[in-house]
Amino acid sequence: MLELCTLGTGGTLPLADRALSSLYVRENGRGMLIDCGEGTQVGIRKLGWGFRCIEDILLTHYHGDHCTGLAGLLLSLEKAGKTETLHLWGPKGLKRVVEGLCVIVPPLSYPVMLHELPPEGGELEAIGLEVRAFPVDHGGIPCFGFRMTLPRKNPFDPEKAKELGIPVTEWKKLQEGKAVRTGGRKVLPEEVTGPARKGITVVFSTDTRPCETLKRYTQDADLLILEGMYADEEKMPLALKNHHMMFREAAEIARAAAPGGLLLTHFSTSLEDPESYLEDVRTLFEKTWTAKDGQTVTLRYPAEKEKAWISLC
Repeated sequence: MLELCTLGTGGTLPLADRALSSLYVRENGRGMLIDCGEGTQVGIRKLGWGFRCIEDILLTHYHGDHCTGLAGLLLSLEKAGKTETLHLWGPKGLKRVVEGLCVIVPPLSYPVMLHELPPEGGELEAIGLEVRAFPVDHGGIPCFGFRMTLPRKNPFDPEKAKELGIPVTEWKKLQEGKAVRTGGRKVLPEEVTGPARKGITVVFSTDTRPCETLKRYTQDADLLILEGMYADEEKMPLALKNHHMMFREAAEIARAAAPGGLLLTHFSTSLEDPESYLEDVRTLFEKTWTAKDGQTVTLRYPAEKEKAWISLC
């Protein structure tokens, strides 16, 4: 199971009911953030998932609406008693940005490790997720989308274990991924498992025009969380100028990728009621929703060859 919360769904400037961009990802009690806009720590307090369990923060890029909440968040982690290492990931320039934001932050009780990703992105591991950072088109500014996959263990096959003569008392070790010895030979866990099973994949990407990398990495995902900066087609010139996406464009990407659902976020301050545009956009991709601050999403492992089960609260 994978849990998500859209802590902040705003773009550019915060509103009274809309903080700036941040997504909380939780798996088996371990936490990760994607972006840390203004209002992030307030959203976490309202949510109640906690601070200390946050192990990683992934930054898409360094515009203020995606990272100005970082200094306050680091202080909240300190006050929560965090001692474990915090990992920060982002495009080139991460060290300079973090050092600048942290001028007002006193020495912390926990280490902070910075990981600058190359322009082409790359693979990383965070809270048990396999993450692929991929470049998107935000007008020449280094910016990443993130494809996150929660892998699923292959099922244990008791019939195979019986055929190999492995005592039932040793099965638990194999299920835990440990090798055992029986009849003078070593038996590996993969010798007693069934076929591979599909995990859960979520793609998060804001601040981009439709581009080939976005289309490529959204394929075969269970949930897409994409920006819908503008909804009204009259705003298309602004989308082109500022390198953002329309509701329609995000839905077209979803229609081609065929995920289990599309959640729109990162709304312009001029977009007062994102939900009012859903009827039109659902003609392009039916399973489309607009995110709200503090909204939680739960994804559960799918049945064979199906998409993950998605629940929004």
